[in-house]
Amino acid sequence: MSLVDESPVNSSSSDDFAAFLDAELDSTSDTNPQQEEEKQESDDDSDDNDDDEINAVIESEPFARVLGFKKREAILKTLQHVRISQRTKRRKIIVVDDTEEPNGSTSHIVQTEVTETSVKEDICIHPGFIGGMCIKCGEKTDDDTQSSVAFGYIHKDLRLANDEIARLRDRDLKNLLRHKKLYLVLDLDHTLLNSTRFSDLAQDEGYLLNPNDPMQDALKGSLFKLPFMNMVTKLRPFVHTFLKEASNYFEMYIYTMGERAYALEMANLLDPGRVYFDSKVIAQGDCTQRHQKGLDVVLGQENAVLILDDTEQVWSKHKDNLISMERYHFFASSCKQFGYKSKSLSELRSDESDTDGALATVLKVLKRVHSMFYDSELGENFAGRDARQMLRAVRSEVLKGCKIVFSRVFPTKFQADNHHLWMLAERLGATCSTEVDSSVTHVISTDIGTEKSRWAIQENKFLVEPRWLEAANFLWQRLPEESFPVKDVKVNH
Repeated sequence: MSLVDESPVNSSSSDDFAAFLDAELDSTSDTNPQQEEEKQESDDDSDDNDDDEINAVIESEPFARVLGFKKREAILKTLQHVRISQRTKRRKIIVVDDTEEPNGSTSHIVQTEVTETSVKEDICIHPGFIGGMCIKCGEKTDDDTQSSVAFGYIHKDLRLANDEIARLRDRDLKNLLRHKKLYLVLDLDHTLLNSTRFSDLAQDEGYLLNPNDPMQDALKGSLFKLPFMNMVTKLRPFVHTFLKEASNYFEMYIYTMGERAYALEMANLLDPGRVYFDSKVIAQGDCTQRHQKGLDVVLGQENAVLILDDTEQVWSKHKDNLISMERYHFFASSCKQFGYKSKSLSELRSDESDTDGALATVLKVLKRVHSMFYDSELGENFAGRDARQMLRAVRSEVLKGCKIVFSRVFPTKFQADNHHLWMLAERLGATCSTEVDSSVTHVISTDIGTEKSRWAIQENKFLVEPRWLEAANFLWQRLPEESFPVKDVKVNH
């Protein structure tokens, strides 16, 4: 069975819970004091029966899976508190009405004030809502969207107030720090896997659908045909080992711009035992901004979050958390989508290396950042640390000591230090300049015939094409310059 069928999003436990809670609260709020007195004894008995019914829903596995066992117990305790508080208020009102004080005593006024104060103290701040009903007090509201964020991937129609989000993040971070872990948010397409429609398979990819082709043995366990989605998916090499090892250091989320049904099916391929992600699968419909991903729907503190994604632009507010991944183009349609004219890996009947591929490389970086974050020599105040600073430090060592000049890389009259390659070089630890001098170590160019390119050759400096810089960014190391020579640009007359 797929995750689409088993997902807690499809659970009806919240509806059952809401119905019981609504009945419970209505039964204690629509009666007058005389009726309260007459029915007090029978109400106390019926409360016990209601407890059993509500408990049955709260203690059910779907409900526990949605909000967690601790949250379930907290809700149960809150409901018990509400019932006790309501009974206490009823009895206070009864005492007031039955007491006659001589000489115009003001005890009635005093008792009423106490009751009103008690009511004010019990006003709920509404930490969250399921289907418009407060998860704490059960009050219904049609205006739960102004100061709350939807967390539909955790449970259908769940919204949490900003204060509650902050509280949950703070609590979860403390638990995370005790277990010496961080958060890791993972993109799907071109990061962990590559998918294409059957109709988009190129002629040279027909063997992928042939069960008798010799390549099928090599692809076993990583290539999945999904007829019900009219799709075939290829998992990136090393992905299962990556997830298993990363889970020792990180609490992991999936975050994709794909639709929920697709996201859940891909999660099922990556994590069939629901060991790594469970319900932490965020899809397009969960985003709070169009065409943008954000950590506002992740219940993790930003200073403890790292992100893997092949598209930097969608994380405009969280670039310091981001590790850019080299795109995984297994299928021809993927290459075509991004304008690559070379053949895809599948057309070449090839694939990335398990041991030296993108996921194996980035796992080393993640482990290093984690090690720096929990370095005992820095003390035991883990809460005061920031994983983004550790990531910045690791990245800045890649091209440390390099001084770079660009030649015919930026458009004419373009502000050089605003170009993404200039900023990338600086993030990797290099210094950049617009003029050549003896301290320059590299000239990055697209044309061997430019003045600065000729200077580099004459002065025995490294002359490389821009891919050298991009490769250093993806592989987290300075690569041999001779592997990235600048080609002579021939002008057609």
